[in-house]
Amino acid sequence: MGNEASADKWSILLVTVLASFLMPFMGSSVNIALPSIGNEFNMDAILLSWVATIFILSVVIFLVPFGRIADIYGRKKIFIYGMCFYMLGSTLAGFSVSATMLISSRALQGIGSAMFSATALAILTTVFPKKERGKVLGITVAAVYLGLSLGPSLGGFITQHLGWRAIFLINIPLCLIILIMTFWKISDEWAESKGESIDFIGSIIYGLMLVFLMYGLSLLPEITGGAFISIGILSFILFVRYEARVLHPILNVTIFRNNTVFILSNLSALINYSATFGVGFLLSLYLQYIRGFSPVTAGIILIAQPIVMTIFSPLAGILSDKIEPRIVSSIGMTLTVAGLLLLSVLNNATSIIFIIVSLVILGLGFALFSSPNTNAVMSSVDRKIYGTASAILGTMRLLGQMFSLGVVTLIFALYLGRVKIMPENYNLFLNSMKAAFLIFATICFAGIFASLARGRVITES
Repeated sequence: MGNEASADKWSILLVTVLASFLMPFMGSSVNIALPSIGNEFNMDAILLSWVATIFILSVVIFLVPFGRIADIYGRKKIFIYGMCFYMLGSTLAGFSVSATMLISSRALQGIGSAMFSATALAILTTVFPKKERGKVLGITVAAVYLGLSLGPSLGGFITQHLGWRAIFLINIPLCLIILIMTFWKISDEWAESKGESIDFIGSIIYGLMLVFLMYGLSLLPEITGGAFISIGILSFILFVRYEARVLHPILNVTIFRNNTVFILSNLSALINYSATFGVGFLLSLYLQYIRGFSPVTAGIILIAQPIVMTIFSPLAGILSDKIEPRIVSSIGMTLTVAGLLLLSVLNNATSIIFIIVSLVILGLGFALFSSPNTNAVMSSVDRKIYGTASAILGTMRLLGQMFSLGVVTLIFALYLGRVKIMPENYNLFLNSMKAAFLIFATICFAGIFASLARGRVITES
């Protein structure tokens, strides 16, 4: 393991900030470009949702395995490989000639993202002392929201003037900058589990479990959908039982024992992302299909939420160093419920001011939740399992995002079926969107209680 004292922690923070910006910028840009992509490849609503879903699914399948591999072979090394895979996936997506090639390229992007996401937060938490953790995590979360902020506006501009392919190709220079910074400024390596074995069987069970669950969600309400979900649940039980017996598990399930703060903070993250991630996807379609706005105009409207997140996330992180994270996070979760309820009343004539105010409330709620919740997770475990804790938190976040898109896919299947969004079914789309926002608000309301119940993490250290 590298000497913490010799690490250039501020260079590590910069690299982490850039990497944290990359993935949300890509995701929010693609949301804006979906109508253009759907038109070019003649994709129905459900297939179009897989352009977003396959990326999340790939990340969540590989995040925990690569977190473990990084602990064994070196976090910086896996970070670098991940950035290279991500850059390759971006290139192939930009030159896609079919829906199949595009979705496959998005899967490769997801694998690369899993590799650098699994390592960045663990490295950052290792090199910064506990008293500065909330601050640097807040800065990193702000970078995530800056990516979300620039994604819709810049993505809309690029889509309108250069075409949707340029959204993927613009990632390449940013990946190169991150790689150069990593080679030039970060000399240390972190491999705290060097010499231990990799749990290949556990990784396979884990990946299949997630595939069964997600594919099952996409097939509902057909009976085969329920069958795949049942297989996924059985795979989860098998995975937990198997991991409890393995000497070097891919996911050490004992980390959940007797640690209420860790369990409930991760559950809160799962709930919060389940209730919020589908918002951008739905509103992008609403603003362009129902309201007839251009990609640029839709992006400018959607930017309201992530701008608020970017401004308030560092402040929320600093607050969580002084005030119990559960208090700050629970206030954030409550505001998120309010924002979702406001969005559930949208129709084809709702004022833009109302939409922006709803997004501002949603953004403030998310900012107050995310940084303190991350601080609570990383402060509730010992230093030696930072890598595992980081990967589990990332998995909860991405499982939430995947579930959120799964809910949207299911609602589309129930209301629209496998048809393109056209003027004749706009009312059906509006009804499906309202149903989704009400479901998300209900989920998030339950999360308030999980957030409040987690317990204390601030000590005198």
